[in-house]
Amino acid sequence: MIERLLAARGEFLAFLEKQLRDRALAEDLLQDAFARALERGDQVRDEESARAWFYRVLRRAVIDQQRRAGAAARRLARLAEAFDEERRDERLAQELERAVCACVMALAGTLKPEYARALQRVDIEGTRVQDFAAETGIAPGNASVRLFRARAALRERVQSACGACAEHGCLDCSCRRAPEH
Repeated sequence: MIERLLAARGEFLAFLEKQLRDRALAEDLLQDAFARALERGDQVRDEESARAWFYRVLRRAVIDQQRRAGAAARRLARLAEAFDEERRDERLAQELERAVCACVMALAGTLKPEYARALQRVDIEGTRVQDFAAETGIAPGNASVRLFRARAALRERVQSACGACAEHGCLDCSCRRAPEH
């Protein structure tokens, strides 16, 4: 029986290629089907029905492959959708951060210059308090106090300018008012 199936290899391969439109994949499925024929060849009662049986094996292999491909495509689509949603959320968060930062920076500009500089260097640029103290020629303890006072003054300005939205972290800022100080 196996000899008859091997003799029709070209015919089987052409059948698979027509179904799959991919020669390499057709070759792989045909090899798997031949392996199955070797394992289950005893199920075939006569040589005449071997071809029909093998075609059923090939059809099932094509159907299984298409199911796997469909499942993989659905997984990729879900992954792409999640990625797009994550990027959309990330963009919204960046836009919100820019809007809030622009608002807060505008208010910070209304503070005493030494407070505005402390906030700019430490909170915005990420300079260590000790380095900021050395730059300005003050003790690290004094720099910490200046930064504390600058933050408190900025908090008051934000609450004054933004009102209720400041209490909620300016996540839904609708004040858009110019600073009054």
